[in-house]
Amino acid sequence: MFSCFRSVLVPLSLIAAFAGLAACDSGAPAAGDAATAAPGEDVGEVLADVNGVKVGSKEFLTAAERKAPASGDALSPEEKKEVLDGLVEEKLLYAQALKKGLDKDPKVQKVMVNTLLREEVYSTVKNSDFTDEMLQKYYDEHKSEFIVPEKVQIRRILIKVTDARPDADAKAEAEKLRKEVAGKPDSFKDVAAKFSEDMYKRRGGDVGFVSKEGKPGLDQAIVEKAFGLETGAISEVFKTGDGYNIVQVATRREQVERTFQQMKGSVLRKVKNDKMKELYDSYIAKIKTGATINIEEAKVAALEVKSARRPGSMPGMPLLGGGGEEGEEGEEGGGEAAAVPEGAMPEGAAMGEHGGMMKGGGKAPGAGGPAMGGPAAGGPGAGGPGKRGGAGKEE
Repeated sequence: MFSCFRSVLVPLSLIAAFAGLAACDSGAPAAGDAATAAPGEDVGEVLADVNGVKVGSKEFLTAAERKAPASGDALSPEEKKEVLDGLVEEKLLYAQALKKGLDKDPKVQKVMVNTLLREEVYSTVKNSDFTDEMLQKYYDEHKSEFIVPEKVQIRRILIKVTDARPDADAKAEAEKLRKEVAGKPDSFKDVAAKFSEDMYKRRGGDVGFVSKEGKPGLDQAIVEKAFGLETGAISEVFKTGDGYNIVQVATRREQVERTFQQMKGSVLRKVKNDKMKELYDSYIAKIKTGATINIEEAKVAALEVKSARRPGSMPGMPLLGGGGEEGEEGEEGGGEAAAVPEGAMPEGAAMGEHGGMMKGGGKAPGAGGPAMGGPAAGGPGAGGPGKRGGAGKEE
């Protein structure tokens, strides 16, 4: 199964073979070399032919150079045969994948789209394109975006109003719990873990660090109540749309303004993302020209969709974060980030666990983890490299 999927995760030269292989399977005349390579592509000297699919010397040398010889500094005849046999097997598996209709699989189509974007659109964008002067100018013009705002770490206990627990009973329960934690503030986490009825219960009611702008999915009234409290203080019981709340401020972080040198990596990512989005929009506009696109708007409007995704995210897209606030945990990203289609970053780049773009693996800081969606503009993450991992080696 691994080999089968490896066979479809290939460069565009093999993606172009879909039509030709399908023709071979159906008995239709093969398209010759045009079915095995992109138009005008030189495969080099043909070393093997697998049901009309050519294995060229260029592909062979690329694969062979990744194989370390058992002895000496050159592959032996036996080792070269192993490489060629592997490529032949790959072509056979590729043809078999087509027979199974895997080219219709949305995941495979996404690989094809991402490979297309990476090779046709994003391959031209290099870090070296952006001079220090350009980055400094951007930073000076958008300085407010790189300020880490004041944040408070909120703990919350929620008691919901339900059919089985009417409003008065829910409020009475919340008042009882509030009295308990007011007498022993250090017990707030334990009480929340036992009695709270929201998604943060398993974390002892810890909502995380939140700025005055709030957090998706969190009622703004909770944020406003928390910012009105002293550190360690516990709020009175108050009601929001989902029930009765008790809030405690665990710690507070003051606003921090980063220098250009501290934020240079984040500025580069933001400027680079903006350029990638510009290229994406231009490429889409070009391929839409002459295309016939019919959208059944009434049918789309009639579909009911309940999304669990974070606001602002769309299918297929990770967010490239500009760096989380120093020392903060994963969901603590420093802000929204421009989005680039999943898998469409330059070769060697990788998404960190929390959205940062890096090279070489490891956890990267940044705003938001992989999210699904189309290209979307946004501000950069407002924090510096997090302590959980460096921003990775930049190209």
